[in-house]
Amino acid sequence: MKNLTHLTDQELVQAYMNGQTESLSVLVERHKNKIFTSIYLLVKDKYLAEDIFQEVFIKIIDSLNNKRYTDEGKFLPWAMRIAHNMCVDHFRKVKRSPSIKTSDDHDIFEVLNFHEASAETKIMENQTHEKVRKMIDMLPEDQREVIILRNYADLSFKEIAALTNSSINTCLGRMRYALINLRKMMTEKQIAL
Repeated sequence: MKNLTHLTDQELVQAYMNGQTESLSVLVERHKNKIFTSIYLLVKDKYLAEDIFQEVFIKIIDSLNNKRYTDEGKFLPWAMRIAHNMCVDHFRKVKRSPSIKTSDDHDIFEVLNFHEASAETKIMENQTHEKVRKMIDMLPEDQREVIILRNYADLSFKEIAALTNSSINTCLGRMRYALINLRKMMTEKQIAL
């Protein structure tokens, strides 16, 4: 068996579709950080992000097995689109399900702490990243989405426009306003990064 890591994404997809199952492992390993990070930043829950990440690759495998992959040479944007759609689907389901609120209008499951963060998680959390993440969370949803897809998923503005059904200029404008808002937040809170 030859080394698969030097193959392009398209060659790996083709190898998988031709029965070379280990090529999928190379694809997962190559793109897992970008896909997982973008999911995590959209859903803001590590365990939910892990579940959605697994569902994304189940859907990818199903699409490849049923010969429904058509975005030749663009595996990552295709996978990111699947991940984004699954996050949107999750939020649609959550909106339809009833929630229990406390007297001060917080979801009861956000107030209750069912699990203790692991030592590994605590070590991995960097203060600067946490501050930036909090500021990103304070942005309007459309600005936050563009920041996440551009900086964490490393998508081009053209890919973001296609993914969000917006024009490239709209995405550029959202990015501009997001950066202006982030700078304003840093100045107001005197955050030194």
